[in-house]
Amino acid sequence: MIRTCPVFITVALLGSATGLSAQSGSAAGPRTASQVVRGFIAAAEKQLTELASEMPGDKYDFAPTQGEFRGVRTFAKQVKHAAAYQYLVAVTILGEPVTADMADERGPDSARTKDEILAYLKESFAALNRAASAIDEKNAFAPITPTLGPGSDTRIGLIMSALAHSSNHYGQMVEYLRMNGIIPPASR
Repeated sequence: MIRTCPVFITVALLGSATGLSAQSGSAAGPRTASQVVRGFIAAAEKQLTELASEMPGDKYDFAPTQGEFRGVRTFAKQVKHAAAYQYLVAVTILGEPVTADMADERGPDSARTKDEILAYLKESFAALNRAASAIDEKNAFAPITPTLGPGSDTRIGLIMSALAHSSNHYGQMVEYLRMNGIIPPASR
């Protein structure tokens, strides 16, 4: 289901897009909504891809099994899930067809190795950037019908939802690395 974004992120975006918090910008003036969103995407991409790259390939099938962790996704499935949701948001914004592996947020079964999963993750960020490039001041907050579930959202809301979602999985993946004795890149 498409989720709504936290209010504080939307307020920050709105302020940035209108120039209220973009005073560090260039002499050309305030950043556009698309530029602001793509900045958030770039930060999330760096963080998530560095983390996913850090886990050794032979640990991509790792999932904790003790206590409350029983039945959780493997590391590989965490990465593919985050990427599939990003694809789902991107195609919703772009009006493109949704594939089954996006709709159920599992990612393609064909992506099995670390390299294949990392490629899928990077491609999902490229799709999210394409969607962000389609956002302008006129359509950023205009209602859009999400692909999944009833109701409406906005293009900004959908992108922020994808970024909040990947942040959630980033936190889970950090725990998986630590359980394997690996210090996450952002903690060094």
